Order: sequence, then C-alpha cells, then structure tokens
Amino acid sequence: MSHQSDLIAEDISAYLEAHENKSLLRFITCGSVDDGKSTLIGRLLYDSKMIFEDQLDALETDSKKHGTQGDQIDFALLVDGLAAEREQGITIDVAYRFFSTDKRKFIVADTPGHEQYTRNMATGASTADLAILMIDARKGILTQTRRHSFIASSLGIRKLVLAINKMDLVEYDEAIYNNIEQDFLEFAQELNAGIEIQAIPMSALAGDNITSNSANTPWYSGPALMEYLETVPVGDERMAAPFRMPVQWVNRPNLDFRGFSGQIASGTIKPGDRIKTLPSAKETTVERVVVHGGDLKEAVAGQSVTLTFADEVDTSRGDVICAASEPAEVADQFQARILWMSDDAMLPGRRYIMKMGSKSVTALVSGLKYQIDVNTLQDKPGKTLALNEVGVCTLGLDQPIAFDPYDINRETGGFILIDRLTNNTVGLGLLDFALRRAGNIHWQALDVDRETLAEQKEQKPAVLWFTGLSGSGKSTIANALQKKLYSMGKHTFVLDGDNVRHGLNRDLGFTDEDRVENIRRVSNVAKLMSDAGLITLVSFISPFRSERRMARNMMTDGEFVEIHVDTPLDVAEQRDVKGLYKRARAGEIKNFTGIDSPYEPPQSPEITINTVNSTAEEGADQIVKWMQDKGFFS
Repeated sequence: MSHQSDLIAEDISAYLEAHENKSLLRFITCGSVDDGKSTLIGRLLYDSKMIFEDQLDALETDSKKHGTQGDQIDFALLVDGLAAEREQGITIDVAYRFFSTDKRKFIVADTPGHEQYTRNMATGASTADLAILMIDARKGILTQTRRHSFIASSLGIRKLVLAINKMDLVEYDEAIYNNIEQDFLEFAQELNAGIEIQAIPMSALAGDNITSNSANTPWYSGPALMEYLETVPVGDERMAAPFRMPVQWVNRPNLDFRGFSGQIASGTIKPGDRIKTLPSAKETTVERVVVHGGDLKEAVAGQSVTLTFADEVDTSRGDVICAASEPAEVADQFQARILWMSDDAMLPGRRYIMKMGSKSVTALVSGLKYQIDVNTLQDKPGKTLALNEVGVCTLGLDQPIAFDPYDINRETGGFILIDRLTNNTVGLGLLDFALRRAGNIHWQALDVDRETLAEQKEQKPAVLWFTGLSGSGKSTIANALQKKLYSMGKHTFVLDGDNVRHGLNRDLGFTDEDRVENIRRVSNVAKLMSDAGLITLVSFISPFRSERRMARNMMTDGEFVEIHVDTPLDVAEQRDVKGLYKRARAGEIKNFTGIDSPYEPPQSPEITINTVNSTAEEGADQIVKWMQDKGFFS
C-alpha cells in the first residue's frame, strides 16, 4: 500500500511540476440569479479535466484497481453539487476554484447573483484579471447585469467576456444574440475606458462554444470560451508598476537581525535598490531580500519576502516601503468611490475603521458628493448610501497614510470600511485622489499650549456631555451646574442643543444624517474649548452611541465625561414643557427621538442622574462631587 501511495505522490509531483511555469489567469463569474454561473463552472471543471486527462492516467489507473471511479466525474452530478452549495448558503462567501489545462492555470471566483450578496461579487472581482458576465438569452440585460459590470470595471478589470448563455432555449437565434450584444455595448460606453469586451453565444449545459465552436451557431466566428481564456493576454501590470510593499510585521528574531516582512504589491526589488518608507519619508538601501531557505537576487510582485536595510530606519507595521525614485503619495483627506455593503445605511459624519493592507486608521465620511445610478451610470444626488449603493464621498483620516490612486495601483488604492461597534465590514472603497487641502494644511504649533491655559485657570479641562431624551432635564441641570462652578471661580461654557441650532447648525434638520453632522460639529467646538482649558458643558440629546463615542475619541484621555440624564420616556412625555411630544404624536414633527427615531442610552456612562427621584440642584451637586473626587479642581 505504501508503494502505491509513493507512486501516486510521484504522479502528483510530476503533474504539479508540469504546471508550475504556466501563466495564471484569475477570473470571476458574475451576473444575475440563475443565469448559469454554476453550470458554466461545472462544465469548465469537467472539460478541463478531460483536456489534461493524459497527465492523470496513473492516478486514474490506480483508483480503478481499487474499485473506485474517483476520476470519472459525472458532469450532471458536479453541476448539482455546485447548485447545492447555493441552496445551503455557502455562496455567502466567495468560492474559489482551481483548474488547469495544458496551456494555462486558472483560479475562478464563483460569486452569487443575488442582489443582497453583491458584496461577495465585489470581493471576488477585487483580485480578478477578467470577468465572465453571464446573461440569460431569454431575459437579456438586467439590473444586476449592469451593477456587476460597473463594479467589475470600477475594480480595475479590463477584460470582460459577455457570456450570452442558454442559447439552446432560444433556438440559437442569432438576432437575439445580436440584440443583447448591442444593448450591452451601448451601456458599456459609460464604463471605464479601455475595457475589452468579447461576446460569446453559448449553452453551458449543452457545451456549445465552451471548449470548441459549436455547429449550432454557424453564424458565430469568434473563439470558444476556453480558447479565449487560454490565449487572452495577461499583462502583469503589477510587475511594471513602481515598487510597493506594505509592512505586515517587523521581523526581529534576535539582536543581529531586523527585517520588514510583507507581500510585494507591485514592482520588483533587489539588494542595492534605494527605497523610501512612508509616511516617515526616510530613505535607505535594501541590504538583503530574504525568503524561507535563503536570499534572493531579485523578488517580484506577489512574492512574500523580508527586507533588511543598510541603515536603521524607523519602520512599523502598516508603513509602505516604496521605490525611492517613485514613491507613493501621503495624505489624510481623499475623494473615494464606495460600495456600501451593510444593511445599516452609511451616514456622513460617522466614523469607521478604514483598513488598507495592514494599516488601520479611523476614517470620517465627511460628505457624500453624489450617488451613481447603476442602471444609467449617471450621477444623482443623495445624502446617504444604502445596501449595494455606490457613491463618491470625501474621507478624512486621523493620520496620514501612503497610497496610490486605485486606477494606478489596485493594491495600494483599495480599502474596506469596518463598523467600530460590530467590527463588521460595511463598505469597500477605492481612493481616487488626495484632496488638495490635505497636503497644504499643516498644524501650527503655539507657544501657549492647552496645559498652560488650564493651569492659568486652576482647573483641568473637561467636556461634560449631557445626553438623554427631550424633556429629561439636561439643560436645566447644566444651567444649575454652571452656576455652581462659576461661584467656585471655575471657567466654563455651555453648548446647548437648541442654542447651537440658532447659529452654527441652523442649516441642519433632524434626520439621522443631520443628527450625526450636528454632533460632529459640536464635538469639534467642544474640543477647541477643551484646548482652551475650559470646562465645557454639552447638552444634546445625541441619540446615537457611535456619535458620542466619536466625541469621546476626539478628546484627551480622561477629559470626556458622559452624563446620562436618565428619565423614562413616559415621564419626559408627561413633562413636555415645549409641547414637542404632543406634536410628534400628532405627526407634525418627524424623526423625533423616542417616538419615531431611536435613542440609544449609554452603556457605561461616568455619571447617571435619575431626574425622577432627584432635583436639578441635586444632580448638579452630584456632578460637582464626582469632579472633586477625580481631581478636576486644583
């Protein structure tokens, strides 16, 4: 038995060696539901096996000796198996499959056609060289067809196979094929320039025009699908691009070795090359290119290596090592295209985690310039993005990053957005360019700093953030607290929700989007007042935890004090000093917190004040005592 296993291992080794030096084509199958993606992949896997069957004779012969028919794959069963995966929900993730012919190796990303899984199609397309866009000849071009075409072209795919499938169900009608091809070519004029489109009439189930031209379509003179896939040029753009390598980790197994490890995103590198690390912009020379088993004379895009430098250069995880003569850009504000991938809408003004390569930073989506209609590819106005919608936004980061525009380098221009609370991926983005002001605005150092200003006032700066329902007593308590602090000789200022809306935020309404922007602006003002050494009292409903967290993260550690004015809705509604609850119940006020807009109470506030059982004066005393205990007063 061991001898037979050795033979099989030798056959596998010989097979892998025969295929090692072949070119690799990564492609994706996409399109609408039931257009035949699984059937096509089943056909490709089955027919490609037949193409290199002679290389598997030893394996097949051995399996037959032991009474199995493992290599005699039934095509219908294979297709059924792929379809079964869809039924079981496996296609929520992208399924990658490998196959090979005697001319080329292939990796295909099998992605679902359902609209709710558009995010998975985008994941597969992000690393593909080519897309096979499936179209049911009976249905023609659908919304999902357009959406997938747009996403594929936006993600840098420049070769597209228009697979007009199920031609057997329309009697191989040439006119139907021509009409679909013409409709798509008209639509494709709005896609990114430079896309090559090859239309092929086919029946994945019957095998028409898959591995060879079919007698059922004598009017078609183009290549069969497999012929096209085997011969389409795969120019490695990454190899020709300037050298880029994001640092994944700093490798220091002992005091005598310090290297920087990662996968080369583009270009080539060899000992003696001059490099620059970003964002620090420090330059040095590559001393060694190390891989498992020894050093390389040269490494290329796609290889994982460890670089050592001739000089001590401060380089950390997330930094980008670049060719010194052609470095990446560095900025902290951008225009970007975003595909939204969450059921919860994207709200401008909300902060997310932006992950690009091994670098993670905090990103503020500061504005949505416009949405992109996937049917017409035209711009349209919008304030937010819903699931599967695409828009052009402006991003602001909490620190500069190294990048290339996505259209120049897919590896260093693409990113994902992650929800800071759930840690779910909510968006896929492509950087277009840095905003000019990002490079032109620099922080001005001042001799009189925030510590000096606070010391002058004999107090520690603080942002006392009052949150609670309308009518809970926030403003009343803040007013009482300010009087007490004033009598103690403390320097304070109150930012009240209603007062701020008379000036700074008079242009904002009460939608979720406007509420987020309302808090963003107030948080920045509170930060400036904190820098001035003041004790700032902020009285806002601020219904969303994520925005209160955003405000906290803007402040110096220990300065943000969340005060939950905890009043039940029924009690606040009974008070209704301003008559707002009555109007909201009557439908006269929309998006009113507690009625038709949610309030998310704090989970662990520094202070909780129950106004049902205590007065405003007692609440103010409670806060003063807490501040004294925490050392806010000198």
